[in-house]
Amino acid sequence: MPKKIILVSLLVVFQMSCNSKEQKDKYNEVIYRAVNNKDTAILAVQISDKRFYGRYERSYYRNGKDSGDVRGDIKGDTLRGDFHYISSGGGWKRVPIALLKEENKLFLGNGVIGTYMNLPCFLPGTLSYKDSEFVFEEVKK
Repeated sequence: MPKKIILVSLLVVFQMSCNSKEQKDKYNEVIYRAVNNKDTAILAVQISDKRFYGRYERSYYRNGKDSGDVRGDIKGDTLRGDFHYISSGGGWKRVPIALLKEENKLFLGNGVIGTYMNLPCFLPGTLSYKDSEFVFEEVKK
């Protein structure tokens, strides 16, 4: 019985230390919008120095929308993570997302999608930010 109490106590302390580290990161909310022909994308994210998370919605002109959550890591000027969403067809999907930050704009990357350890990712050497489908600009509050 005392071993269980010690084990539970250690797990609680470990959990609190993990949560306190995450809380130390200061997140700023930023809202971006992009337009491609008649399609529109809105990206509302919480950004810290190392991580981001938030909501992403892509509206297709007369064809519905994809709406869901984004999350990932920030390394230098690149945000990489995944987009978990309900497609306009109604099913849940998860795809990788990569954004390059240049001059207060975010360029959506594209490339060949594969899986690694059952998670979606861009295959090495295929990610490109040229001819981005969406170029996001910050929406002023």
